[in-house]
Amino acid sequence: MKKLLQSFFNYQSMIYKAFLFVFTCLFIVYFFPTKGQFKYEFSKGQAWEYENLYAPFDFAILKSEKELLLERVQLKKEIPTYFNQNTAVEEQAKVQYAQKFSSYFTYPVNSTRYKRYFEFGLNIIQEIYSTGVLPLNYNHEGGDRVGLIQDHAETELNFDQLLKPAELSRFLDQKLSSTSYVRFKNEYYKLLFEVIEPNLVYDERFNEQLLESAYSKLAISRDLIVMGSILISKGELVDETNFQELESLKLQYDTRLYTDANIYWILVGYIILVGLTLLMLFLFIYKYRPIIFNNNTKLTFIFFNVMLVVVSTITVLNFDSSFLYIVPICILPLILKAFFDARVGLFVHVLTVLLLGFIVPNSFEYIFLQIMAGIVTVLSVSELYKRANLFISVGQIICIYLIGYFAFFVIHEGGIDGISFTIIGLFVLNGVFTLFVQPLIYLFEKLFNLVSDVSLLELSDTNSDFFKEFSDKAPGTFHHSLQVSNLAESAASAIGANALLTRVGALYHDIGKISNPVFFSENQRGSISPHNDISPKESAQIIIDHVIKGVEAAKKIKLPDRVVDFIRTHHGTSRVYFFYKKQEELFGEANSEDFSYLGPKPFSKETAILMMADSVEAASKSLKEPTIELLKNFVNKIVNQQLEEKQFMNSNITLAEIETVKKVFIDKLINIYHLRIEYPE
Repeated sequence: MKKLLQSFFNYQSMIYKAFLFVFTCLFIVYFFPTKGQFKYEFSKGQAWEYENLYAPFDFAILKSEKELLLERVQLKKEIPTYFNQNTAVEEQAKVQYAQKFSSYFTYPVNSTRYKRYFEFGLNIIQEIYSTGVLPLNYNHEGGDRVGLIQDHAETELNFDQLLKPAELSRFLDQKLSSTSYVRFKNEYYKLLFEVIEPNLVYDERFNEQLLESAYSKLAISRDLIVMGSILISKGELVDETNFQELESLKLQYDTRLYTDANIYWILVGYIILVGLTLLMLFLFIYKYRPIIFNNNTKLTFIFFNVMLVVVSTITVLNFDSSFLYIVPICILPLILKAFFDARVGLFVHVLTVLLLGFIVPNSFEYIFLQIMAGIVTVLSVSELYKRANLFISVGQIICIYLIGYFAFFVIHEGGIDGISFTIIGLFVLNGVFTLFVQPLIYLFEKLFNLVSDVSLLELSDTNSDFFKEFSDKAPGTFHHSLQVSNLAESAASAIGANALLTRVGALYHDIGKISNPVFFSENQRGSISPHNDISPKESAQIIIDHVIKGVEAAKKIKLPDRVVDFIRTHHGTSRVYFFYKKQEELFGEANSEDFSYLGPKPFSKETAILMMADSVEAASKSLKEPTIELLKNFVNKIVNQQLEEKQFMNSNITLAEIETVKKVFIDKLINIYHLRIEYPE
């Protein structure tokens, strides 16, 4: 039992990775739709690339959405539109008419004229309400037939017989034009317009029930394909007709495949494909990003984001597949680039898009658009902490979506007629949602204890309380750190490394010297050194300990691990050479291990650059009369010595990049010492 527990603790990291792999695979497959995949990919306007296709079984040709829409529109015109008739409105109108009539017609109330004009207007009101007045701003989408419902009795008539409030003037013209009352048109119009109110109410619920009942009886298919009939030949262009036939076959193929017997085989297939994709991700991280592979938190973070994107996309698909492009897939490479690097971001993005390609409609179009957008995202976004850069990148992502969609639409439809502005709107919303990457980055920093460029920018503020204390206690070391940060940042920019991370790492790399600042030459005043009173071995131990104390100080001020790595590695496994030689001179021999740093060696381009910059800047203080040639030899000697000691063997920096770093250091030192080329006389 003890051995079993010991084995578990020894391999707990690998056990966790295996669990993460299995859990992610099963989690994604659980959300996948449990149906088969039609084995042919096709698009309207493209040639059929496969062999001749014959109908594998009898199936009906389903009507297209356009055909069904036209049939629904036609059916809506054939079904009567029903209104509820309110009789109380007519009575109220007559009462108001009687009350206000004398205001417009000033004849004596008992006179013949008054009674004649009054009766004429009253008859018009009765005629208007004999059919009915439509609601204000009513937009009629039905046919010519309407039904009026009053007290459970139904009256059917033509829609044109109903009066619209806006047509009251025209109606009065017709009634008055051939009579002697025409000269009172304005009075009648003003009076009637004041008292007449709509008495018809559109019965939305009843009309919707009628339409739904009628729609349910519509046939969704229009023809039958017999088994063995040829559907399309190799090389034939996929037009509107055979496209609908293929779509019908695809839909009914999926339905036939969905049975209890073979659903398990479908799940097995999904598990294999998803597992293979995730295995490629594991192998990539293991081979090219061992730092991430050895950190289970970072590995979990990557897989969590993959699952989040997949589940978000499937949720939208289940709700309405037409909203597929509203999911901001490009947030994934943005987040991963902010915490890691561009290559990790792009590789994970491509694999995630391939996973989604198993289940989304028009998978080729989807994969193409999303991969293109992901490439643009990775190439365009740099220094994400600058807000303008994010907006520019989002604009480029939207442009790629729109250009790609336009190209596919033209290929499928052979023109631009019918281009969907809804899809264009979804692409714009996709870009808007991508802007939420900033709060997501902040959230993930807190949840997974990671650090982004935004946090690095905050850490680089030399006006903070920590750096004020640093400059007070160890002014020489603080000045040295500033000089190293400038050298390292320039070199990182020159070879395409993370310049901001390198600068922050350089600023903090020597914070361990704060505890014993006088034991380091840059903080000593005059020629008196405390090392004169102790042995070389003790001196070397104090110098070496500044790395350990630096890590401890970093933990106290809660520096992220990415910055602590610079403190741990900036001397690698090199020796404290001065005291090592002094020990040899005094005692004739020296144990190399007593004078060597504990490491580890630099394991990234950024940490390798810092090691070079730190050594070059510190040693350059010993130059009394530097020349350009002397500086070149000096930098080459220091860096080449580190190469011979194999300090950079674990970092992914190349020899060509090291030469570029050397050149940057030489140029910077020339500027620091204000040296000029000596021209021959």
